[in-house]
Amino acid sequence: QVQLVESGGGSVQAGGSLRLSCAASEYIYTAFCMGWFRQVPGKEREGVATIDNGGGITSYADSVKGRFTISRDNAKNTVDLQMNDLKPEDTAMYFCAAGWGRCDRIDEYNYWGQGTQVTVSS
Repeated sequence: QVQLVESGGGSVQAGGSLRLSCAASEYIYTAFCMGWFRQVPGKEREGVATIDNGGGITSYADSVKGRFTISRDNAKNTVDLQMNDLKPEDTAMYFCAAGWGRCDRIDEYNYWGQGTQVTVSS
């Protein structure tokens, strides 16, 4: 049973934009925290942006502040990540996740999507 499905990844040149979307099942969408994480081969998965279930509390990694925006669409049960001014170092597999614990703890996210690849060329 698929709980989280990401879409919107692709290849873009530096300075470009992409919008990632995560479609969640109705139950998963009630999670207190939903977030976007990313991982490159050989490195640990890192948090990119998180949002609480009210949509009022967001947090961002320092490396993406001012360039990425996370948002929720309650009518569609989706969590989106708008990524602007993309840089080559943003290249990674991006994952959507949901959890009922602390939003800043990656180990408290219980459900994960399969990921969508983002590639930024210089």
